[in-house]
Amino acid sequence: MSANMEDRVFLVTGANSGIGKAVAVGLARLGGTVAMACRNARLGDAARQDVVRESGNPHVALMLVDLASEASIRDFAKEFQQTYPRLDALVNNAGVYRSHREVTADGLERQFEVNYLSGFLLTHLLLDLLKRSAPSRIVNVSSSAHGGGTIAFDDLQGERGYRGFRAYGQSKLAQILFTQELARRLEGTGVTVNACHPGVIRTNLGMGGTSVVVRFVRMFFKGPERGAETPIYLAASPEVEGITGKYFANKRVRVPSREAQDAAVARRLFDVSAELAHLSA
Repeated sequence: MSANMEDRVFLVTGANSGIGKAVAVGLARLGGTVAMACRNARLGDAARQDVVRESGNPHVALMLVDLASEASIRDFAKEFQQTYPRLDALVNNAGVYRSHREVTADGLERQFEVNYLSGFLLTHLLLDLLKRSAPSRIVNVSSSAHGGGTIAFDDLQGERGYRGFRAYGQSKLAQILFTQELARRLEGTGVTVNACHPGVIRTNLGMGGTSVVVRFVRMFFKGPERGAETPIYLAASPEVEGITGKYFANKRVRVPSREAQDAAVARRLFDVSAELAHLSA
């Protein structure tokens, strides 16, 4: 990254808790400005104060956005570009898990929209700013759960039959396919995009409705700070300068699932997503 550390601007979605908050702390410790994109003002402000205290960096801002709303994402992107002259790294981290099907105000299945399509849309809305700030980076926080996913083009919204883990796996697979196709389209722009698996992390993701057994097992998961290591590495480390279109785990390039390597599926999903997000492909 060419900008001096104090001039850098980082944007992290879903930053009020878990991995997102830990990523915000880690990036704030490096210097520069960190914008925390959160849905809830009260929880977001409390998290922002924690990040400032833990990092010792006062240049941490809270910005509100509902990633289950296309209108909110579009308003957020406008506000961000009016507020900041550059963007060095966008970390699409926000995610949810729902065991039962929920539909957002946009008429989309919640996991598909929040985990995947919101990042797709936000990335495109901020792409010109990222290009002007090049070399810059996009980091999509995916999951090894993508390995159990498939892109059901005939039922992307889970209307015919919904299973929570299947929908979650599809959303995480979609992130990796998006990463690869976007990297191809951004060749020569100075903007890189990579995806990562943060590890099996103890966070608030999908806490509602979890069983006693699951909650017990979660006690032995890695903490959010460990999960934040790879996203922070991809957002700021000079070691990955120029690397793009890859899937990382534990700060190393890994081979994703077979379907995650299907370029034809990636291209088709990109076009379908552009339509759903009301973007020109």
